Amino acid sequence: EPGAAALLREPVYNWQATKPTVQERFAFLFNNEVLCDVHFLVGKGLGAQRIPAHRFVLAVGSAVFDAMFNGGMATTSTEIELPDVEPAAFLALLKFLYSDEVQIGPETVMTTLYTAKKYAVPALEAHCVEFLKKNLRADNAFMLLTQARLFDEPQLASLCLENIDKNTADAITAEGFTDIDLDTLVAVLERDTLGIREVRLFSAVVRWSEAECQRQQLQVTPENKRKVLGKALALIRFPLMTIEEFAAGPAQSGILVDREVVSLFLHFTVNPKPRVDFIDRPRCCLRGKECSINRFQQVESRWGYSGTSDRIRFSVNKRIFVVGFGLYGSIHGPTDYQVNIQIIHTDSNTVLGQNDTGFSCDGSASTFRVMFKEPVEVLPNVNYTACATLKGPDSHYGTKGLRKVTHESPTTGAKTCFTFCYAAGNNNGTSVEDGQIPEVIFYT
Repeated sequence: EPGAAALLREPVYNWQATKPTVQERFAFLFNNEVLCDVHFLVGKGLGAQRIPAHRFVLAVGSAVFDAMFNGGMATTSTEIELPDVEPAAFLALLKFLYSDEVQIGPETVMTTLYTAKKYAVPALEAHCVEFLKKNLRADNAFMLLTQARLFDEPQLASLCLENIDKNTADAITAEGFTDIDLDTLVAVLERDTLGIREVRLFSAVVRWSEAECQRQQLQVTPENKRKVLGKALALIRFPLMTIEEFAAGPAQSGILVDREVVSLFLHFTVNPKPRVDFIDRPRCCLRGKECSINRFQQVESRWGYSGTSDRIRFSVNKRIFVVGFGLYGSIHGPTDYQVNIQIIHTDSNTVLGQNDTGFSCDGSASTFRVMFKEPVEVLPNVNYTACATLKGPDSHYGTKGLRKVTHESPTTGAKTCFTFCYAAGNNNGTSVEDGQIPEVIFYT
């Protein structure tokens, strides 16, 4: 009945006098029938709400509302339906436009972000992104990454990816991981900076493929898992696994075809290694630039190998991650060597990192890189033994060795000091003065 409606609209007389500032007067008008000249029917079904507003305030706050009310295609309707907008998010948008107040919580932040983008209110959009950044954790990083990509928020997406790099194991066990889309999965698997063993990453990807089969209403079979993984499968770095990890998991999963399994087993066991269709670059969960030091000042020729290891003890004055060694190669032209490299904690004789691999050299006196499967953490002022067991022809060797070698960062000037000393015991002859293992490759 008209009488009831009139009552609703009858404001307190002279309310303006009780609100001394523009800000208070506008805040009073928020979600208020007083002076309102448009209503929005927001949401669908039972959750829909009828929200009063003021064209002038909205047009001043948003180019989209300005066009809606004043542009060439302007609407004269006083009842505007917005079925695709959440009432809570629309109210958060209006509250901001009327009072600069930001009202967002974990439940409403995503829908508010969508609404702020839809109505071109970048200041509120920025508040939403800030809120998400503050609440970003390993267990919601994948869920937020999906949303950040959906809403085209590159800054938020890169923060999510950094969080996933630092807390990879926690992030992939969170429930949001199996809900991501294939493109997001690919974006993550392409990263060189994930901090996790490849075999655990593989198990997580298999879990994702099972969820994806169900989303696509496919039977969960190895063939279908391979099908839904598509180009993501090639981004799993199987060569980084140990042969035992590969044999126990991926080799029996049915996801790889026989040809791939055979070529990977050959890759693990023979030298020179056959080419495989999978990336063998380590996922180095390290920031910054790769560094290296060389402990010799001169290179001579003829160092022989009989099956004993070349070893040198070292300690460093700060925490570093060793990723590999530079080794000398053949004096007889281009050659392939088989090699086992290790870093041993000297006092407890524990092997901290090792790799059975091979390297090719070109006959020059330069060093050739041999890398560990994952970075080896080296703590300050602790004794470690670097070990290399080569199989192959006589090689170059270093002389005029230095006991102390300092690496200085070209950018920060930070110094990393290595101290070398003789590793007693079964040794192929390498010492501080001369021998093999000229280079240590590391990150600080």
